[in-house]
Amino acid sequence: MIPQRVSLITVGAYDLPTLRAFYQRLGWKETLSSSDNYAAFLTAGVILSLFPIEELARDAGVTFTQDKQSYSAVSYAINVDEPSQVDSTIEQIREIGGKILREPSDAFWGGRTAYFADPENNLWELAWNPTAVFDERGGMISF
Repeated sequence: MIPQRVSLITVGAYDLPTLRAFYQRLGWKETLSSSDNYAAFLTAGVILSLFPIEELARDAGVTFTQDKQSYSAVSYAINVDEPSQVDSTIEQIREIGGKILREPSDAFWGGRTAYFADPENNLWELAWNPTAVFDERGGMISF
């Protein structure tokens, strides 16, 4: 059986220094494995890594056809503990230059949600889910 887990997510960076600086401004700390050509941020249960897109394409043996002006068909999510945190976190993201795509609003499923994009248009949902359960590290284990 293949382990049912996501351990690391790598985002192909067109401009690694700019993208790295954005995540640092979020207040995220890099791991010791980061280098001049790679950034890794430890989150609750998953490592988010940033790797130059040309090197990612070469490593995977593929060609990417989108550019940093496009939105990818993948979104990442940050789930918070209280509905008010969606609003306050979006304000912090706005202050550091994040592009707010959808202002905080109540969701049809009973939560509260908003969307932002990082400098390379990677989509992030910011959400409070009233049924979410987190482990002791803050990793979501059910919703």
